[in-house]
Amino acid sequence: MTEKIDFKKTLDSYQAKRGQFRVIQIPVMRYLMIDGHGDPNTSRAYAQALRALYPVAYKLKFASKRELSRDYVVPPLEGLWWAEDMDAFTTARDKSQWDWTLMLMVPDWIDEAMFAAAVETVKAKGPVDRLEEVRIETLAEGLCVQTLHVGSFDDEAAVLEELHHEFVPSQGLSLSGKHHEIYLSDFRKVAPDRLRTILRQPVTRASV
Repeated sequence: MTEKIDFKKTLDSYQAKRGQFRVIQIPVMRYLMIDGHGDPNTSRAYAQALRALYPVAYKLKFASKRELSRDYVVPPLEGLWWAEDMDAFTTARDKSQWDWTLMLMVPDWIDEAMFAAAVETVKAKGPVDRLEEVRIETLAEGLCVQTLHVGSFDDEAAVLEELHHEFVPSQGLSLSGKHHEIYLSDFRKVAPDRLRTILRQPVTRASV
């Protein structure tokens, strides 16, 4: 029997502590991705994106176990978030202005052929909205700051305000790249005040 890998436990990039900002070098990682725009609470595109991502992710997991004898836990949902005015995340929290990319990490041994086969297998079971928009892509974030937020998504603003305007400048860093969230809890099953979310922000060091 193959050992099942849980990347939340084995990868340092999935480690964060509440109340602590950590500067970390994130390796290049590969994801299933799909893009969208608007409030995730009300956007039809957001719900469709979730329904398109997960079947492909599980087909890849099963194919990996069956064909390669390499089993793993499907990693947590992740999201890149941005807006024309980044204060939309900290002060205004105007979710209608948000752009996003939803992501599920895939191991580096999953190749393009396996991905294409997984999509075709999902497609063969019946129509899935936005399935054709799911892609596999690498993400190179490099140097980042991250922390663990416990609580409602709507309570992230104070943490992000401190990260963006206090911690990052105090370390001689500047913001770069897109705000990144890693959802360690299933928001469909966990009470809002108990949600555990890694908040990550790519940064660059000020030139000397």
